[in-house]
Amino acid sequence: MRARRSVRPVHALAGLLLATALALAGCSGSGSSGGDSGSDSAALSEAKEGAPGGAADSDSGAGGKQASTAPKLPTSHIIRTAELTVQVKDVPRALEAARTTTENAGGYVGKESTFRDEEGAEETRVTLRVPVDAYEGVLAELEGAGRLVERTAKAQDVTDQVVDVESRIKTQRASVARIRELMDRATKLSDVVTLEGELSSRQSDLEALLARQASLKDRTSLATITLSLSEKPVPKAAGDDDPGVMDALSGGWDAFVSMLRWIVVALAAVLPFAAGLALLLLAWLRLIRPRLPRRPAPASAASALGPLPVARPAPTGEQGGEQD
Repeated sequence: MRARRSVRPVHALAGLLLATALALAGCSGSGSSGGDSGSDSAALSEAKEGAPGGAADSDSGAGGKQASTAPKLPTSHIIRTAELTVQVKDVPRALEAARTTTENAGGYVGKESTFRDEEGAEETRVTLRVPVDAYEGVLAELEGAGRLVERTAKAQDVTDQVVDVESRIKTQRASVARIRELMDRATKLSDVVTLEGELSSRQSDLEALLARQASLKDRTSLATITLSLSEKPVPKAAGDDDPGVMDALSGGWDAFVSMLRWIVVALAAVLPFAAGLALLLLAWLRLIRPRLPRRPAPASAASALGPLPVARPAPTGEQGGEQD
C-alpha cells in the first residue's frame, strides 16, 4: 500500500511537467507559425497583384465586387454630315433664320454663295457648323423652313483613328524626350549634330500627328450641314409616256424656230463682210474707175484699108450719040 501511494505523486508530477512543456512549445509554435503565415500571405498578395487578373481574383474572393462591375466602353467618335435642299418663298429671310438657328445652337456659318439663274430666281448655298448635341434639332428646324426637296445624311465612325492617333502621339512624345536626354549627355559635336537632326524629324512627325488630332476633334465635335435654299421649284423628271400629236407639233415648232434662229445668226455673222464688200464696190465705181485712162476705140475696116472706089453711073443713049 505504501509503494502504491509513493508512485502516484511521481506520475502526477511527470504529467504536470509534460503538460507545461507542451504548452510552452505550443505558444512558441503559434508565434512562429503566425509570422510565417503573415509573410506567406504578403508574398501571395504581391504575386496576385503582379500577375494578370490577380487583383480581380482577390476582389472576387472578398465578395466579387470588381467582377460584377462591367468594363467601360471607349467613347465613340463620329463625323456627321448632312445636305439639305429646301424650296422657300423668300431666300434672304430663310437664310437669316438659318443663321439665327445655327448661332443659337452654339455653331457658326461657314462658306456662303448666292447667285441668280436666267429667270431671276435667287439661290443660296451655305455651310453650317453646329455642335453634335444640337445636330438633330437644327436639322429638323432647317427642314421646316420651307418645302423639303432633298435630304442626305451621313455618319462616319472614326473612333479607331482617334485612338490610333492618341497612341502615336504618346509614343512620339516619349521618343522626343529620349532624344533630348541623349543630347544633354552628348559630348561630341558629331553626336550633337546627329541628335539634332533626329530631334527635328521626330518633332515634325509629332506636329503632324497633333494637327491630325485637332482636325479629327473638330470634325467629330461639330457636325457639318450644307443648306441649299431656292425660290424656283425643282422640275420633275419627264415620264416615259409615248409622244402624242401635240408633242409632235410642239417639237416641230421648236425645231422650226431653232432653224430660223440659226439662219438669223448666220446672216448676222455674214452681214459685216457683205457691207464691207458693198462699200469697196461703190468706191471702185464712183472714185477709182472714172479716173482711169480710157482706151481708144478700135479702128473700123474702112479706115484701115483706105478710101473705097466710088461707083460711076452708066452712060445714057444721048450721051453716046453725041460722042459718036
